[in-house]
Amino acid sequence: MRLDDYCKAIPILQQEDMKIRVTQWQFPPHSHTGWHRHSYDYVVIPMTDGQLRVTGKAPKLDALRKLVTGESYTGPAGTEHDVINDGNDPIVFVEVELKDSFV
Repeated sequence: MRLDDYCKAIPILQQEDMKIRVTQWQFPPHSHTGWHRHSYDYVVIPMTDGQLRVTGKAPKLDALRKLVTGESYTGPAGTEHDVINDGNDPIVFVEVELKDSFV
């Protein structure tokens, strides 16, 4: 199956204010986010176990990301990538984007 045949992942905005944006991402089987660039640092909290394929530019990125329910990870602003569910099971995570720097 080609990526062009995949459906789009489903973003559900849960909360947004001046400091954060919280989005639940639902990935049906064979879906992807589409190419995008993160404007803010972010935290991802998996709601399901699974594996996603991540393709990106700089730094060179083309990797599998294992998700474990409740085990968060972070990413920096400026990250450019597509996040892809190649599997047959749905995957869900919550993404928290940090709009305000906590210096």
